[in-house]
Order: sequence, then structure tokens, then C-alpha cells
Amino acid sequence: MEHACLVGVFTRREMRAEADQHLEELRELALSAGARVKQSVLQFRPRLDPAYLIGSGKAEEIAQRVREQALDLVIFDETLSPAQQRNLESALHCKVVDRSALILDIFAQRARTREGKLQVELAQLNYLLPRLTGSGVALSRLGGGIGTRGPGETKLEMDRRRIRARISQIRAEIEKVRRHRQLHRTRRRGVPVPVVTLVGYTNAGKSTLFTALTRSATLRSDRMFATLDPLVRRIHLPSSGDVLLTDTVGFVRKLPPDLVAAFRATLEEIGEADLLLHVVDRSQENYRDQMRAVEEILADLGFCEVPILIVFNKVDLLPGALADERDVDSVAVSALKGAGLQELRAAMDRRLQNRTRPGTV
Repeated sequence: MEHACLVGVFTRREMRAEADQHLEELRELALSAGARVKQSVLQFRPRLDPAYLIGSGKAEEIAQRVREQALDLVIFDETLSPAQQRNLESALHCKVVDRSALILDIFAQRARTREGKLQVELAQLNYLLPRLTGSGVALSRLGGGIGTRGPGETKLEMDRRRIRARISQIRAEIEKVRRHRQLHRTRRRGVPVPVVTLVGYTNAGKSTLFTALTRSATLRSDRMFATLDPLVRRIHLPSSGDVLLTDTVGFVRKLPPDLVAAFRATLEEIGEADLLLHVVDRSQENYRDQMRAVEEILADLGFCEVPILIVFNKVDLLPGALADERDVDSVAVSALKGAGLQELRAAMDRRLQNRTRPGTV
């Protein structure tokens, strides 16, 4: 298990409360990846440093902590440029990982299906390619064998060529999956079975709610991104009849663009839903920020037209007054305790009565 230091950088001191929340989320991500967090560092600066992100002085301070605490890893709550990552690793004398790489690592651990593994590998290779640089003699030697003598091809160039070839191969395989899914969707449109899809911030309790509604044995965990591969189960509603309920991967702020692009074939299922259940962890102080993060991702994917029912989860952790609060078009539940599930089923039933599938008139 690696011992890690977390680093967050913010441009305004009045963002202190938000900064603490972001570092806490980064800590949960690090724990989910298997790291042991030993240190946390916050810096407020007017502008992000183009060379180190945190500035050379703060880099020296963190380097001292790395030496004193024998740390193996420093994790930044931002996406580092390739140059910033190289500069920081040189200054800190340890492995440096940014938020994108951390999330990609968690996805790599969670992927179970062939499709999920391909999608994660594609995202990792797209992330790695611009960061692949020569490291002394090791990556600048000429490749061996016929056709590589003389000027030849450096190992670095060969690595890049192989990565690009692998990216093309994975994209072709994922495109086959996409066409296969499209065929299934076309067939499904001919069968009058509505589809309800769970979406939400990671660790909002989607899998617990999925289990409660379907009465099936699925993984429930406090770790972020515990569910990666989508699950589908059939449930019955009094008026709408049989309904397909789908659980999807959880979202998170600053989700790596390469990851969103790689999982687009899977996420397209969201756009085919008749109703989205946006599951929100109401016990979190920053629950509205988490809601906005999910809404922004749905907008980026072009799924703004799909009807949404907001499900405030974990209300059993709230004081009575807050637990009784209601927003427009929302239902309050405790998936773990089973509270509010009948009201949720009734709300789903009402929404599906006069449904119109996306893309139809």
C-alpha cells in the first residue's frame, strides 16, 4: 500500500470550505484506489504556476514532507500538464499522480466485463500518449532487428506508434459494441417496456437503491465507483407494468474527458431511457454542487431532454426538519432503511404514464 500526500490548489481564500470538501473527496478517491493518506496540503495563490502548478517554494515544502514521512506518492486535485508532472516528479523525487490518473486507476480496478476493460484501456492510453517522453538512454536507444539499423526508430517513437495502433484497435472493437447496443435498442423500441435509468454522483447510493427496488443481490460499498459495469433488472409497477431498471456508473466532478469519451457507448444507454432517476446524497453539505456536476455531464452528453425525477437519498442521516423538505419534482428516500420506496414507485409510475421515448414524436 502506497503512502500518499494530497495537494489541492485554489485561487481564492474565500473558497476554503469548498477546498476542504474537494480534498475530502480526493481522500475518498485515494482510499478507493488503495492508497493510505498521510498528509494533506492546501495552497491558495492568485494564479496557477505554469511550471509546477503550486510554485517552486511549495514544491520544496512538499519535498521535505515526502522525505520526512517516507511518502511514495503525491496526488494533485487538478489535471497536470505533461510538463508540470515531469517538473514535480523531478522536484519531489517520488511518483506524482493527478486527479485524472487517479480516477482512471480506480476504473481499471473496477472493470469486470470485456467492454469495461476496453473502455478503461482506451482512456488510459489517450491519457498516457502525450505524457510519453524520453527518460535518459532507456527510451532513446534504437530498436533492434532488421529494418531498424542506422537512424532507425527510437524506442520512444516505437512506443508511441504501438500505442496509436492499440488505440485504433480498441476504438474499432468499441464501435462493434456500439453497433451491437444500437441493434438491441432498435429491437427494444418495438417492445412496449419502459426503461428507467439511475444516474447520480458516485457514492450517492445508486446501487443500494437499485438493490432495494429490484430486491436483487448487487454490490453495495462505501468506496467510490464501486459499480462500474451497468446492471439491468426488471421490476413491476402497478399501472406501467414491467419496467427495465438500469444502474450506471457514478459521475464525479472533473471526470476525465478521455474517460467520458471512452464510455460514450455505455453512456448512450442513458439517452434511451424513458425516465432518469437522479439519485442525490442529501446528507452531503455540498449536495447541490454534486447535482450540478451530474447535470453538466448529462448536458455534455446531450441528454437534457430525457425526463428526470430527483431522488434525495440518505434522508435518514438528516435532522427531522431537513428530512421533511421537498423540492419540486423530487422524492425523499432512505434506500438503506427502505423508507420512501413506495412513494418513489408511485412517482415513477405517474411519470411513465404519458411517456414519450427520446427521439419520437
